[in-house]
Amino acid sequence: MDLRYWLPRAAEVAERWGERFGPYTPHPVNAVDEAEFAAAFERFAKRLEHNYPFFHPRYAGQMVKPPHPAALVGYLTAMRFNPNNHAYEGGPATSDMERECVAALAAMFGLPAHVGHLTSSGTIANLEALYVARQSHPGRGVAYSAQAHYTHSRMCHVLGVQGHAVAADAAGRIDVGALEELLRTGSVGTVVVTCGTTGPGAVDPVHEVLALARRYGARVHVDAAYGGFFALLGRDAAQAAALGLDPAPWQAIGACDSVTVDPHKHGLQPYGCGAVLFADPAIGRHFAHDSPYTYFTDAELHLGEISLECSRAGASAAALWLTLQLLPLTADGLGRVLATGRRTALRWAELIGDSEELTLNQVPQLDIVTYFPTPRAGAATLSAVDAAADRVLRAGMADGEDPVYLSLLRVDAADLTRRHPQLAADADGARVLRSVLIKPEAEQWLPRLHARVAALAAEAVAAPASEDVPATPVPDTTVPADALPPVAEESPR
Repeated sequence: MDLRYWLPRAAEVAERWGERFGPYTPHPVNAVDEAEFAAAFERFAKRLEHNYPFFHPRYAGQMVKPPHPAALVGYLTAMRFNPNNHAYEGGPATSDMERECVAALAAMFGLPAHVGHLTSSGTIANLEALYVARQSHPGRGVAYSAQAHYTHSRMCHVLGVQGHAVAADAAGRIDVGALEELLRTGSVGTVVVTCGTTGPGAVDPVHEVLALARRYGARVHVDAAYGGFFALLGRDAAQAAALGLDPAPWQAIGACDSVTVDPHKHGLQPYGCGAVLFADPAIGRHFAHDSPYTYFTDAELHLGEISLECSRAGASAAALWLTLQLLPLTADGLGRVLATGRRTALRWAELIGDSEELTLNQVPQLDIVTYFPTPRAGAATLSAVDAAADRVLRAGMADGEDPVYLSLLRVDAADLTRRHPQLAADADGARVLRSVLIKPEAEQWLPRLHARVAALAAEAVAAPASEDVPATPVPDTTVPADALPPVAEESPR
């Protein structure tokens, strides 16, 4: 898609539509001088250069990437109308689009019936799910893995609900045995399972937790904010087998009580676009409220009547709707994008396993790979791993000729030494390197990425213990043309 063609088209849509209402004179109070705007825009554009190249496969750090061009065009087009999906009269077209998108998400998870909506973030989506949990089981707490997102602990505090962190197993998943001990106390009304922890990308055994929770009369909420779209592959037996995914957790989601997912991650959307879905449409009673000046034009429940949020950007629904017209929620649609990241993660794990410079922290369960520089013989300590990982991160970012952008994950000593008993626990934990392979372009770049990170790891381990790479500001992201790989004949898309 050529944005230089489609963005002007986006600007025209609202203008053509507005012409049917007749001409009017814009008020001069909003007018700005073109020359002043040009100068301000130049300053604005310069400020944006202080950034990281999220679009490029050199960036293999956090779970961010630019939105799909279709999402960008859809968002900007709808933003000219500036609809508010709180009430139907605030955005009739985008409210209809949102309902269609939510129905598609529910079908992706196998929910037989549903009620739900888009949210401004995964945090708000989880807040709503835990709010319903509190209302459904007043006086009972919420259990979640110690590896779960900090959202759950924080939202339990906000809601005045007792949160229970349950130990994780060696693969970073909730420990089912420890969970059952907690459930026996009768103090837990809802169990949170995570499909794609934001650290190592672990997938909790949803199917096992679901059976256990039902035995003790507890609800199950699925936090699939990061990994939820892998249901496109995990619920397909053939795709799951080909990509080494256990289908059981994904197939169990449809029998759970609620699920959150973030289209602004694997759904190719701009921030912020989360979603929350409930299996029981009757939970709308927990959001019941009245407003003397809204909710008049539609017989169905307005989206704001099943939400804690009020104003929400209708443009988010428009962007997602347009994207799904081109990349539907099927294994052969959007699933192809996720399959690329999964293949890349598996392949990099193999390369790291054969490497002398790097050690795999744990086998990737989705598209997140965690690893660390292999310490020198006789110096295999957590502090050595931590220092070397930090050097790799900083040296990679600071290299103006051949930069690479990674991220760090702090791992507790018990977890790290359980996976790697050769490491001496001389500290309470260590940071390891972490790469989220969320961009399909990473597949073709992987050989170069691995070689670059391995070289940085070798240098980091060989460096004297007292040598630290100084912190640097965000480097110039202009890369010499001869530092780029040849253009492939076929795109991974």
